[in-house]
Amino acid sequence: MARTSVGFHRAGNCHAVAGLGLKYKSSIPPTSPQASGSSLFLYHCITIQALKMVLEADDTFFPSPTRQVSSENSFSFPDVTPASTAAIQRILKDNHLRHHVFFNDKGFHNHIVHTTLTLWCLGADERVLQRSYEEHSKKQRPAFASPHAITKENWIEHLGDENFYQAYVEFFKSELEQRQFRYEELLEEYVFSHSANFVPGAKKQPEMLSRFFDNLFHPMIHVGFGLEFSVPGVFVEGLAQAAMHPPTATRMIPQELFEQDVSPSSNIGTDPSSTANVHALSILARVLADPAFELTSPPENIPSYFSHVVNDHGDAIRKHAAAWTLEGDLRKKVEELIWAATVIYGVGGLEESGELNADFFLMHLVTSSVFLFNVLSRLTQRKSQELFLRGYLSVSLAYYIARGRPHLDIQSFFGHHTETFHTAAMIPQLQLPEPWSLILRSAIMHMDDHVPKLQRALADHASRFGGVPRGTFTDTQLDGAEWLDGTLFLRVAGLTTLRLGGDVKETRGFSGDEVFTGEWDRRAFFK
Repeated sequence: MARTSVGFHRAGNCHAVAGLGLKYKSSIPPTSPQASGSSLFLYHCITIQALKMVLEADDTFFPSPTRQVSSENSFSFPDVTPASTAAIQRILKDNHLRHHVFFNDKGFHNHIVHTTLTLWCLGADERVLQRSYEEHSKKQRPAFASPHAITKENWIEHLGDENFYQAYVEFFKSELEQRQFRYEELLEEYVFSHSANFVPGAKKQPEMLSRFFDNLFHPMIHVGFGLEFSVPGVFVEGLAQAAMHPPTATRMIPQELFEQDVSPSSNIGTDPSSTANVHALSILARVLADPAFELTSPPENIPSYFSHVVNDHGDAIRKHAAAWTLEGDLRKKVEELIWAATVIYGVGGLEESGELNADFFLMHLVTSSVFLFNVLSRLTQRKSQELFLRGYLSVSLAYYIARGRPHLDIQSFFGHHTETFHTAAMIPQLQLPEPWSLILRSAIMHMDDHVPKLQRALADHASRFGGVPRGTFTDTQLDGAEWLDGTLFLRVAGLTTLRLGGDVKETRGFSGDEVFTGEWDRRAFFK
C-alpha cells in the first residue's frame, strides 16, 4: 500500500492506532489485492518515532491555554485551577487527534473546542470538563488522513472538500511554524488578501473571507478561540475549517470590495478624521425600515433560506453596510457591532408575553461578537480590518433578515419585563448572591453547549460596557435607542436563563449533578 503524501510527521495526518483514535484513510484499502503484509501492518500501526513526533508537535501547538487580560479581553477567569488547565490541554490535544471538524456528512460542527474552553474559563473543574468531553465525543466522526497533501501550489484546488481537512490542518501548521507563530501573517495571506479571495481568470475562486463567515460564523469563532487563548493548534483548526466551508456571502463580499481604497484613516487607534458618523445601530434601523426586506414565508431549510436571502437581497444588504462609517478608531466600531448583535438577539427576541424567543440562529451573532476584538487586533492592514468589520455586519444583517427581521421594541424591553434580573430569585433551584454567578453557574450546568458560550459572551460584554449610561445612543437612528444602557447584557442573559433553564434533568450531565435541558427556539419571527 502506498503511503500517502501527507506523511506521518503530525497528528493531523498520522495514520494512527486505536490508542490515538485516528483512522488511516488510504487510496488502497487493506482488503485490496495490492495490499501486502507490510502495508497491512502500516495500515494499523504507527511507529514509535512517529508517535514521539506527534506528541512533541502537540506540545508546540497545544500548550496550556492562557489569556492576557487587557483592553481587548476584559473578562477575567478567577476560578481556573492547575488541574482544570491540565485537563483542558489534554482534551484539546485528544480532540485534535481523534475527531474530524464535522461530526456528520451535513457539515454539522464539532463544538468540543468551543464548549470545553468556555467551560474552563467559566470555572468548571476537571471533572466537569472531562464529562463534557466524553458526552460530546459520542457523536463525533473519527479523523482520517486526506488523499494527498495541501501545498502553496494547490491550496485553492480543494477548498470546500472535507476530505482534505487534515491536509489543510497540516498545511496551516507548517505555514504558521515558518512564520514563527505570527498569526497575523496567516490571516492576512490566507483570509484577507486579494489573492486569497479572487484570482483573475480562475474557474474556482477561493473567497476565503466568505468561507470565514459561513454557517453562523463558525470558522471565525474557532479561529477566535485560538487567538484569545493562545493555542496555535486551535487557530490552525479554524483556518482549516474555513477551507472546508462554501463561500455563501459572495453577493455581499464581492471582488470589488478587495479593489477599493480604504477609508480616510491610517490605522487602528487613530483619531476620527470626520465628524460624520453612521452608527451600526443606524444601519440596523434602516434595514428594519426597508420594505424590500419584507419576508412573510417561514423558512423550510435554514441554510438554503439564508442563501436565498443573500442571492435575492445581497446587493441591497451590501449597500446598507457600505453606508456604515469606518473611520478613525475601529475598536469603537467593534463596540457598535457588539451592541447591534445583542439588540438583535435580545431585544428582537422579547415577545409581548415578556418571554424570550431565544432564536438559535441569531444567538450566534452574540457568541461570535466576543471574538471581534481578538481578530481585529491581529490584522495589520487597515484594508483587512475594514473588510472584516463590514463583512461581519453584512452577514449579520442577512441572518437578521432571514429570521424575519424581529421588531426591536427597546423601550418595552427596558420596562418591567427585565427589571427583576438583579435578584437571585429567577431560578429557585440556584440560590446565589448576585445575578452573574447565578447565570454562569446555570450555564455551566446546561446540557446544550451553546448556552455557556452565549452567557460567557454576554458576561464579557457586560464587564466592558456595563457602566454605559442611558442616552448614549440617542443620536442613532434606531427607534428607542435612547433607552439602551449597560444593563442590556445582564437583561438578555437573564431572559435567556429563564427561557433555557427549562426542566431539571436528574444526574445526567457533565458533573453527575442536576443539569438544565431547555432548548433553543427555531420558529423565527415571521408574521
